Amino acid sequence: MVIWFNGTMISIQVSSDSPHYLVQAKELSSVLGYPLVTDIGSPDDYQNDPSYVVLVGEDGLSLFPSNRRLHGPIRVDFMFGSNNHRRRFGGGNGQAIAKAVGVSGRFLPRVLDLTAGLGGDGFVLASLGCRVSLVERHPLICCLLRDGINRARKEGESDPAIRDLMNRLDLIECDSLEILSDITIDQRPDVIYLDPMFPHRKKSAKVKKEMQAFQHIVGSDIDSDGLLERALEIARYRVVIKRPSVAKFLGDKKPTYSLEGKSTRFDVFALSKIPS
Repeated sequence: MVIWFNGTMISIQVSSDSPHYLVQAKELSSVLGYPLVTDIGSPDDYQNDPSYVVLVGEDGLSLFPSNRRLHGPIRVDFMFGSNNHRRRFGGGNGQAIAKAVGVSGRFLPRVLDLTAGLGGDGFVLASLGCRVSLVERHPLICCLLRDGINRARKEGESDPAIRDLMNRLDLIECDSLEILSDITIDQRPDVIYLDPMFPHRKKSAKVKKEMQAFQHIVGSDIDSDGLLERALEIARYRVVIKRPSVAKFLGDKKPTYSLEGKSTRFDVFALSKIPS
């Protein structure tokens, strides 16, 4: 698979770090349409190569640059790292995302996350008790996210709290506009959440190399304005948009109010009063 980004050719391949995972690697190669390679070489072989490898191994799926010196793996892990830290120490219902969505002791909304990405925000909302449907259209992201969810559910086999949390998460591989078109009145979510990916106009130290690479591969959500218009027609109580603090309003549409943070803000469109 070859992707062009700003005039640069980016290739993506599938491999495994052990013969034990070669069958899974072959299956993934078939699903994604990326070529399978059995020898990805050493970092020295790829000093100027902008290609990436989806690696199947003991730790699940990981997306690596062929030149491993560029940055670490991109993978979904809900049990360790930043996701687990947010679950345990993020601030509960007092954190900005919870306030934006309207989470309280009396209201645990059904949330439709139309731009799930690697699932971090959806996982936080599920950890607060929300039922969250994660919608993602990019096949590679879906595979990474599904792998993370499956590994966390396996962990939940011996931990009832994790099991209940993960049972509140659903993954839907679909175009967001398509799913909005198919929603019936009875299926309307309480809250629709949007965190669109946009290209960065200049390099920023705040954007990690891993996410810069991810943006190169996935691209930007150029149809986000249309998502907002449709979401405002579908959501029962709120539409919430996560934005960089300095970014313009999505579609130049002013929200009911915004919750400001140091680098991020949540624009909230309040459509009707949340049950109390």
